[in-house]
Amino acid sequence: MIIYGKQVCLYALEQHPDTIRTVYVAKKGILPQKLFHEHHAKIKFLEEKWAQSMSKGGNHQGILLEVDEFEQSTISEIKKSHFIVVLDGLTDVGNIGAIVRSAYALGADAIVASGVKQLNFAAITRSSSGALLDMPFLISHNILDLFNELHQVGFSFYGADMNGQPVQEMQFAPKRVLVMGSEGKGLSKKAKSKIDEVVSIEMKHAFDSLNVSAAAAILIHRMGHAVKRDT
Repeated sequence: MIIYGKQVCLYALEQHPDTIRTVYVAKKGILPQKLFHEHHAKIKFLEEKWAQSMSKGGNHQGILLEVDEFEQSTISEIKKSHFIVVLDGLTDVGNIGAIVRSAYALGADAIVASGVKQLNFAAITRSSSGALLDMPFLISHNILDLFNELHQVGFSFYGADMNGQPVQEMQFAPKRVLVMGSEGKGLSKKAKSKIDEVVSIEMKHAFDSLNVSAAAAILIHRMGHAVKRDT
């Protein structure tokens, strides 16, 4: 797949060098000397018009990478986690990438996208600033099957909704799932039927809601710290 933009490309070059197939450079000096020497054999210089074509008009900032296709995790790998974020019907790659970035930074173990057939992993890699390359991620088409699999290994399910219990007043099971619905529709009926508790973010001022990625970051941070001790 093709990714572009300085921040995500430098991250991939530094952290995942074995996945790099080709480094396309359209701006002199874009690569630090160390990375230039390390990847010299894979570098190809491009004219701006070809860089624009490869990025389909996106802001490539002078560098593009051809990297290995993103490899999804398996459900067996996901089940070994302690803290999973499930995206229930989210399709916007900007929001998904922002959630991946927050989840990786704030300590969630894995992300599962449900209610979608496929996703643009190159775009999510870009919008996550490369965090997707380090975050276990799976598309699971049937959310009920997913919940049943996770329930069997002891997970508790917490759904995000404005009418839920304030998250700052709650403690969470050691094996926990945060379910985020889409911005337009919220949690699906199927997801709601399996939720153990509904959580919300208490607002200081009258306002409809937060962007789903901002809300996810707040909830992930809280759920990463307010964990019940095993008894």
